[in-house]
Amino acid sequence: MNWDGKRVTVAGLGVSGIPAARVLRGLGAEVTVVNDGDDERARAQAAELEQLGVTVRLGDGATLPEGTELVVTAPGWRPDKPLFLAAEAAGVEIWGDVELAWRLRGPDAAPWLAVTGTNGKTTTVRMLASILEAAGLRAPAVGNIGVSLIDAVTGDETYDVLAVELSSYQLHWAPSVRAHSGAVLNLAPDHLDWHGSMEAYTAAKGRVYEGNRVACVYNTADEATEKLVREADVEEGCRAIGFTLATPGPSQLGVVDGLLVDRAFVENRHAQAQELAEVSDINPPAPHNIANALAAAALARAYGVPPTAVRDGLRAFRPDAHRIEHVLDTGGVSYIDDSKATNTHAAEASLAAYDPIVWIAGGLAKGAVFDELVAGAAGRLRGVVLMGADRALIREALTRHAPDVPVVDLERTDTGAMSAAVLHAARLARPGDTVLLAPACASMDMFVNYNKRGEAFADAVRALAAEHA
Repeated sequence: MNWDGKRVTVAGLGVSGIPAARVLRGLGAEVTVVNDGDDERARAQAAELEQLGVTVRLGDGATLPEGTELVVTAPGWRPDKPLFLAAEAAGVEIWGDVELAWRLRGPDAAPWLAVTGTNGKTTTVRMLASILEAAGLRAPAVGNIGVSLIDAVTGDETYDVLAVELSSYQLHWAPSVRAHSGAVLNLAPDHLDWHGSMEAYTAAKGRVYEGNRVACVYNTADEATEKLVREADVEEGCRAIGFTLATPGPSQLGVVDGLLVDRAFVENRHAQAQELAEVSDINPPAPHNIANALAAAALARAYGVPPTAVRDGLRAFRPDAHRIEHVLDTGGVSYIDDSKATNTHAAEASLAAYDPIVWIAGGLAKGAVFDELVAGAAGRLRGVVLMGADRALIREALTRHAPDVPVVDLERTDTGAMSAAVLHAARLARPGDTVLLAPACASMDMFVNYNKRGEAFADAVRALAAEHA
């Protein structure tokens, strides 16, 4: 595409908007950035872009600039914003940052191994990057993980392959992306306020399979992911590859006697299996994390990585903070921070990994219902401590499905409530128990983000341990 003089509107500053504006301006486009916010940080970012010749309009993200020929949007902007409705009415294309990155790739660009799903995306992509690097490949983790895809495809450094995390938002705005291989880890209701329906959310996730060349990786325990594979329009010869926590069948990766094994990328998959790693090589070896590792291994094997690299990459991998992170043990009780469990699906996986549990939960429910989650975990609950704006929804589910489980309902919603929650949890716990922060809710009612919530939990746990030292 000839960008010289093309009038492009970039919607949103931030991780994706700023690189998009810089790159497009460098290619000769006439760039206008529109942004809803007009705070001190936004003004500083605007000043830097204006020095490059970019026009920035702060506090006005709703109006389409006159003469716009293309809109490039940050992934979080909802499709029903007036800016996009105006663009669609005027016949102006709307691309996300991922779509722009795809279009800007050079002729010898690194292929993409793409991962999406309701939960586990970041962990799986980082595991995948670790495996690829163990194979001697230049393979960064990019995309929704916080590293701009635009920077990765337009920078001076060259890569062999990219491990790409894609959110449903990004996939919605990325119609032409065609990955080497893609994976949908799982599907559960999430971001329905953004997409409008579960059907639209699922369809967005399914775009990761479109045009795959080698493998579409799906979760055998989640029929919806396999259905998306069957519906995808892929290149001839592309294979459906399942992953399972059980013994794998042909064209699957799974677990046998504590080993991760491959019956997909072997010479005779009907009669042979290749050992890849031990379950103990995964940190931590919780069931949902084993599933993440299998998905990462499947994508890596699709790219031709040898078995030893899978083992070495998983051994080298260290999870990000606040993802089933062991804080410490005190008084015979283990304290686990899974603040990243911001929806019921993630909390369900976390609760399944421990027994017995004192569960700390609550926050912003985002329209979620908790009956299935509570019913499934009831038998493992020693007690529950509830906090946050929508805690009553969880309390009601506990009344219906776990009426005998002791519940502490914290009315206070200041950030200091976490210390009280940990103290109450410690009183409920017995030696051998796990106190688990897996809120099943978003954090913004009390904390800036899930990281701050997890940090508050860890600080409270350490303070508790210090008192009893």
